[in-house]
Amino acid sequence: MQNYIRKRAVKVGKYIIRTSATVRQTADVFGISKSTVHKDVSERLPRINKELAEEVNKVMMKNKAERHIRGGEATRQKYISQSQNQNSNLDAIN
Repeated sequence: MQNYIRKRAVKVGKYIIRTSATVRQTADVFGISKSTVHKDVSERLPRINKELAEEVNKVMMKNKAERHIRGGEATRQKYISQSQNQNSNLDAIN
């Protein structure tokens, strides 16, 4: 494994622990794909730093357990926004 990949895997792991970020959020911050983030923390990091990998895994399991809540909230916000847009469109017509 090349040195820059090792450094990236450790940085990604520390970022996830520090911010409790999801894989998608982490990928956006580092400018890499979700697949790369996942591979870094699930395959590469345990070979580099087992303790750090275990902490990252705890955060990722927490995020996984909460994702249905985040998805439901996103859907709720979407429909609230659509409802507000429809109301403003109706006001403009009247």
